[in-house]
Amino acid sequence: MTSKDNRRLDLILAAGLIALVALPWYRFNGGFFGLEWLGELYSAAKVRPGAVQALTGRWQLWPVIALIAVAAGLRFMRPAGPPRGKALAWVGAIGIAWMLAEGLSVGLRGWNWGLLEATFGDVAGQPAFGAGAVIVGVVFALLIAFGAAERGALKGDAFVLASITLLVLLVAVFVFYPLVSMFTGAFQNFDGSFTSEGVRNNIVDPKIWSLACLAGGNCGIAWRTFFLAICTATGTTLLGLVFALVATRTGFRFKKSLRLLTVLPIITPPFVVGLALTMLLGRSGSLTQVIESATGWELGRWLYGLTGIWIAQMLSFTPISFLVLIGVVEGISPSMEEASQTLRSDRWRTFRKVSLPLMAPGLANAFLIGFIESMADFGNPLVLGGSGGVLSTEIFFAVVGAQNDPARAAVLASVLLVFTLSAFLAQRLWLAGKNYSTVTGKGDGGRHIALPRRVAWPVISVAVAWAAFTITVYGMIVFGGFVKVWGLDHSLTFDHYIRAFGVAWDGGIRWTGVAWDSFWTTMEIALIAAPLTAAVGLLTAWLIVRQRFPGRSVFEFALMMSFAIPGTVIGISYIMAFNLPPLQMTGTAVILIACFVFRNMPVGVRGGVAAMAQLDGSLDEASLTLGAGSARTMRKVILPLMRPAILAALVYSFVRAITSISAVIFLVSAKYNMATAYIVGLVENGEYGIAIAYSSVLILVMITVIGGFQLLVGERRLRRPGDTSAAPPLAKDAAT
Repeated sequence: MTSKDNRRLDLILAAGLIALVALPWYRFNGGFFGLEWLGELYSAAKVRPGAVQALTGRWQLWPVIALIAVAAGLRFMRPAGPPRGKALAWVGAIGIAWMLAEGLSVGLRGWNWGLLEATFGDVAGQPAFGAGAVIVGVVFALLIAFGAAERGALKGDAFVLASITLLVLLVAVFVFYPLVSMFTGAFQNFDGSFTSEGVRNNIVDPKIWSLACLAGGNCGIAWRTFFLAICTATGTTLLGLVFALVATRTGFRFKKSLRLLTVLPIITPPFVVGLALTMLLGRSGSLTQVIESATGWELGRWLYGLTGIWIAQMLSFTPISFLVLIGVVEGISPSMEEASQTLRSDRWRTFRKVSLPLMAPGLANAFLIGFIESMADFGNPLVLGGSGGVLSTEIFFAVVGAQNDPARAAVLASVLLVFTLSAFLAQRLWLAGKNYSTVTGKGDGGRHIALPRRVAWPVISVAVAWAAFTITVYGMIVFGGFVKVWGLDHSLTFDHYIRAFGVAWDGGIRWTGVAWDSFWTTMEIALIAAPLTAAVGLLTAWLIVRQRFPGRSVFEFALMMSFAIPGTVIGISYIMAFNLPPLQMTGTAVILIACFVFRNMPVGVRGGVAAMAQLDGSLDEASLTLGAGSARTMRKVILPLMRPAILAALVYSFVRAITSISAVIFLVSAKYNMATAYIVGLVENGEYGIAIAYSSVLILVMITVIGGFQLLVGERRLRRPGDTSAAPPLAKDAAT
């Protein structure tokens, strides 16, 4: 065990030494992966490593070098054990604390606060941390983990401790630090000085909190957004339940087709549904013109406002509610329903008294998801909002519009965050302490009862009507990409697709279409973010389910809380946090990847937790008993049995990376412009045909890549009695 402890320390100390003497300490223009810095590593001040920076006047780096030296001394002068482990953990904690303090205290022009300048005198400004500083920060975090392992924490399992430590560090950097930066930024002027004027003026603004709608006037932005979210959450939950019941409890002939229709909006860029509704029901829409010519009614601009946004959100978010609820409906034990009927309850009473109450967790989750998605929705309100904006669009215009008011954006984002976190906490409190378990380890050979006739016919009718409406809307999307000018010239053309994705041959392939740059950027970032999201989510799920450590429930809640943070809040908080030192990432691909990973990670966590709950803990125990470590057990035993969860995490994170807009709209740059942000620009310029053509291509690409993920991951194969060929790697295989 001692040799393993020393080998781990040797590796991370070597990494720390290389970071100090051979890698740029600060961020510089041109990028680390360009490698141009190698030729001027020790000559150019901007790319010097940390040790050289310290020798040339950056005194704040001397404690970092000293702490690495202390850790090296502990490695060679003390044997592995609890005393050395305690000292290493303290070195790591002090190192992270010092880097955090000096990184936040010293900015581009010197001290960030006048009190520090008055106390310590002038100091040279410093850029944001670069590759060397980031690696040293990770080394300090691993010193904490390995020190705790030597002290015997969690049975001395260094892999588990390192995983927990790094996840806590990542969540602190990419979830909590941006939120804190957003709140503190609301109290700063453009020169960095403290002021509360902006917050005081905005927090009492009647445009935010007015309740004049109760007297027939217009409500404030906050209450308008809240009312819309309640309506959307209620509607999507009910429709999702309708589709789940039709798919599982009726003999409806076209169940598979209904499932396809409910899933289709998930892979559709969110504002495309709003565009299709405009084509169908807008002032010059096809259905609007038919109704006006047939009845003589003047429909006007009724679609633009909360009504239109609500319809678009119902189309966009009902599929998510369906995916949540179908597993819940299928998971109800048939034996409980049969027991109710055995006690002479009819199907209606059984459904009302037994089945529906057992769906409570799924209904609560579906409502919460619908509420948060509505609050965070940006694309549909942008297209259909008219003069009645919501919080997400108001935040956007406060940042990029003529207002240029960071304090107002921060106040609005805080209001949005309070609403979503309140719903998140209310849902957890409502379900806390209640048991809805119906599936045990015993077999259950019963069949679910069919819906009573008084429920089945209304449910099927609603599902068919909504499916017909969905087909019509998507018909508008397809049609809109092939007509010259929607509403004016409906002659068929391929011009929009050619302008977006034209290709020419001039001694080689030339991508002449206007959409290619953003398309390739989107694919690259989505394909990088998807496996990272799945890996972080599934590792977190394994730690939550299989490991017992102090603060586990707080750890789980902190990770899941990022799901309750709307994308608009994440976007504005990332801008405020990562636009200046110590971590400056705006305008890079890294900030987009980090946003996608930590925005979508909770779905991977929940999917992994659900999959892990089906795997008996004795599999892990057998592997560990046979001598395999936690890392090998995870790789050889757990992962092969979690292929469905891996596929779900990959698909969801890939699709969300392509279709996300609320956070991305703040983070894109000229070099890294994502597809959704590019399409929004097309919509704002009235290029509806190209926007729809681009969106149609994205939908086809997502379907293709999802199929590729399915083939790559494969299916989980469980061993049958007497069949060794189909067996997954067993615990014994993990140990050998």
